[in-house]
Amino acid sequence: MQLDFKARELTIKLVYYGPALSGKTTNLHAVHRLVNSDAAGRLMTLETRDDRTLFFDLLPLSIGATKGINVRLKLFTVPGQVIHASTRRLVLQGCDGIAFIADSRRSETKANQLAFLDMQDNLTENGFEADTHPLVIQFNKRDLPAIRTDEEIDRLAAHGKEPVFKAVAIRGVGVKETLLGLIDLTVQHLEERHGLKEKVGVTSADFITAVNNRLFREAP
Repeated sequence: MQLDFKARELTIKLVYYGPALSGKTTNLHAVHRLVNSDAAGRLMTLETRDDRTLFFDLLPLSIGATKGINVRLKLFTVPGQVIHASTRRLVLQGCDGIAFIADSRRSETKANQLAFLDMQDNLTENGFEADTHPLVIQFNKRDLPAIRTDEEIDRLAAHGKEPVFKAVAIRGVGVKETLLGLIDLTVQHLEERHGLKEKVGVTSADFITAVNNRLFREAP
C-alpha cells in the first residue's frame, strides 16, 4: 500500500499468481474489457514463445475519489515458468493481495501445487507472512474437459480459509467476482494491519461500492 497524504492518493497493488498458462494474463485482459474505458490505463503485455507473460502486466485502474481519497489499483501478473523465479519474487514486492489462478484440469494438479508453494516461498522471501497475506483462489478453465468437478472444488474450499472462485476467464466468467473478492479481503487486511479507516476514512464496503459504481460497466 502506498499512501500519499499530500496528494490524497491511495495505491493498492494486486498480483495474479499461478502456473504457466493458467489464465493470469487472460484475467487481466478480461478485466480490461469489463471496466469503463475511462477508468483503465493501458494494458501492457510482453509475450514470449514459452509463456504469455515474460515480466508482468500492469493495469492501473482508477476508481475516483472515495471519501476524498483518490484510489488507484495496480494489477500485475507474474510469469509462470520456472526459469522466471527471480522475476516472480520481484513482482511480489509491495504486494497487498494475491489472486492465485489455478488450472482446473486434473493434469495440471501438480503444476498448481508447485506454483502455490513457490508463491508461499516468495512471500516469505519478501518479508510477508504467507499464511495471513490476503489471498483468493480462482479455478479457471471450467469450460475444458477432464477438469475437477464443482463438488471437488467446493470440498477443497470448505477445508481452506481462502475464498474460492470458479471461472472461464477467456469469456469473462468469474473474473469480476474474483477481483471484487480480492479487493474486499485486501482492504479488510489493510484496515486491520494499518488502520486504513482511521487514516483515510475508507472501509472495504466503501471500496466495493466505489468499484461497482465507478469501475465496472453496467450489464447490458
